[in-house]
Amino acid sequence: MEIALVLTLLVIAVVLFATEALSIEIVTLIMLIILASTRIITAEEAFAGLSSDFIIIIASIFILSAALQETGILDFVVVRLVRIARRSNNLMLFVVMLISGTVSAFMNNTTVTAMFLTPLVGLSKRINQSTSKILMPLAYASILGGTCTLIGTSTNVAVSGYIAKTGMPPIGLFEISGIGVVIFAVGLIYMMTIGKRLLPSHDDQQLAEEYKLQKYLTEIVVNPDSPLIGQLVFASDLTTLNFRMLNIIRGKDNFLPDFRTRIRPNDILLVEGDLDNLIKVKETKGIQIMADAILSKDLVSENIRLAEMLVVRNSTLIGKSVKEAEFLRRYGLVVIAISRHGETLRSKIGSIRLQLGDLLLVQGSAQRFDQLRQSNSLALLDEFQPLLFKKRKGIIVIACFLFAIITGTLNLLPLSIAFLLAAICSILFRCISTDKAYAAIDFRLLILIGGMTAFGTAMENSGAADFLAHGIIQMMGSFGTMAVLGGFVVLTVLLTQPMSNAAAALVVVPVALRTAAELHADPRAFAIAIMLAASVSLVTPFEPACILVYSPGKYHFRDFIKTGTPLTVLLIIVILVLVPVFWPM
Repeated sequence: MEIALVLTLLVIAVVLFATEALSIEIVTLIMLIILASTRIITAEEAFAGLSSDFIIIIASIFILSAALQETGILDFVVVRLVRIARRSNNLMLFVVMLISGTVSAFMNNTTVTAMFLTPLVGLSKRINQSTSKILMPLAYASILGGTCTLIGTSTNVAVSGYIAKTGMPPIGLFEISGIGVVIFAVGLIYMMTIGKRLLPSHDDQQLAEEYKLQKYLTEIVVNPDSPLIGQLVFASDLTTLNFRMLNIIRGKDNFLPDFRTRIRPNDILLVEGDLDNLIKVKETKGIQIMADAILSKDLVSENIRLAEMLVVRNSTLIGKSVKEAEFLRRYGLVVIAISRHGETLRSKIGSIRLQLGDLLLVQGSAQRFDQLRQSNSLALLDEFQPLLFKKRKGIIVIACFLFAIITGTLNLLPLSIAFLLAAICSILFRCISTDKAYAAIDFRLLILIGGMTAFGTAMENSGAADFLAHGIIQMMGSFGTMAVLGGFVVLTVLLTQPMSNAAAALVVVPVALRTAAELHADPRAFAIAIMLAASVSLVTPFEPACILVYSPGKYHFRDFIKTGTPLTVLLIIVILVLVPVFWPM
C-alpha cells in the first residue's frame, strides 16, 4: 500500500512539474504533507532536507554570486574578454564558452548565462553576427561547466547531501573535476566543430517587422465632432473594443499617453487590435481609419523608441500578468508583444502571465529605458552598459570565495560553514546589501531540493526503492552492471525533461543506491553517474539557461533537438566510460 502511494505521488509530481499547473514549491510541500500525514516519513524526516547543510551551501553561493555581480567585476571581465574575442567569430565562440564554463564551475549556470547574454546580444548587433550563433553555445557551456566542481550546480550539492545521509562520505569540492573537465571539453570541441554548423542563422530585422506588428496596428484620426473628444485615453470607448493605445500624434508631437491624457480633436491615435474589432470601430461616428498608414516609424520618435526586454531569473514579474505588473505606471513602458519559445503573442496582452525567458517588445521614452538598465527583473537587450566596477569590493568578494574554497577543500572548516562565513563577510563589507542578498536566494529551488530529499527518504521507508531496484535487476541484471548503470543514466536524462535536474537526480539516486548494493557494485559510482547525467540533458530547451536564450536567439524548438541531441548522446558515452575509471565499480 505504501509503495503504491509513493509511486503514485511520484507520477503525479512528474505530471505537475511538466504542466506547471501548480508552482513546484507548492507541489513539493503538498507531497511532504501527504507523506508525513500517512506516517511514511516522520515530521522530522519531512523537513530534514530543508535544515541540512547543503541548503546552506546553495543559499550562500547564491549570495556570493549576486555580490560578484553587484561589484561590477563580472561585467568588467566580460567586456574585456568580448573585446578581445570580437576579432573573429570562431575566437569569440571559443572564448565565450571557455570563460562562461569556467565561471559556472563556481556559480549558478543560469546567472552566468544571464550575465553574458546582454553584452553578447549587443556585440552581435554591432558586428552584424546572428545572435543564434552564439547564445545556445553560451547556455551549453554554462550548463556543462557546472559539472566541474561540487558547487557548480545545486544538483551536485543536493546529491552529495543525500549520499552523506546514507552513510557515505560527501562528495569532495573537486572530486568530480577530472570527469567534469572532460565533459566540458567534449562540449566545447563539439560546438566548435559540428555544433556550430547545426546552429540556425537568423537575419536581424527591424523590431516592428520581426514581431509582424503591421498586421495589428492602425491609426485612427479623431474628427472635431467625435464623441471621443475629452475622454481619458485609457477609459475611452475604444477600450471597450479591446483596443490598446500605443501612441498619440498631436501636431508635431509624438508621445506616449498616460492615465491623465485626454483625447483632443485631430489627434492621431496609434492603436493595437484585431481585424474583427477594427471592422466594428470603422462604424463609430467621428473617427477616420487611415488605411495603409501602418508604419513602424509611428512607434518611434526622437524621444520614444522600441526595445526588447528579457524576463530574467528571480524576476518579481514571473507569474504576474502584464496588467497586474502595471508596466505603464511602474516603468513608463507599453508592452506591445511578447515572444515566448519562438511564438509571438499579441492578443490580450494584459492577461498573459509572464514566464522566465519571455521577451517583451516594449515602447517607451529613452529616459525610462536608461533607468531600467540595472533592473533585477528585466534585462534590456540593447547596447550593453556595464556596471561601475567597484574594484575594492570586487577583490573582497573574490577573497571571500577563495577563502571558502580553500578552507572547505582542506577540511579546515565544514563546507557549509566556510561558504556561509564567506557570504556573511560579503554583506558585512557592504559588497551587497542584506535586501539584495535575500532577493538573490532562490527559495523555490531550496524548497524543491529539501522536499525531494525527503521524498527519497519516503522511497526508502516505504520499500519503493527496493521494489524498483528488484524490478530493474530482473529486467537488466543479466546484461551486466554497466548496462544497469547505463539504464539509470538514460532514465535520469529523460526525467530532467519534465522535472528539474535536482528533482530528477534525487528521485533516481535512492533506487540506484539499492540496485548497486544488490549488484555488489560501488554505490558512489552510481550516484555520481546519475548526478552528472542530470546536467548533460541538452535535447530540449527546458533547462533555465536554455530558456533564457530561447527568445533572444530567435530559436525554434527543433534547433535545440537538432544541436543538443548528438551532444547529449556523446556526453552519456563519456559518463559511462569514465565513471568506472574514476570510481572503480
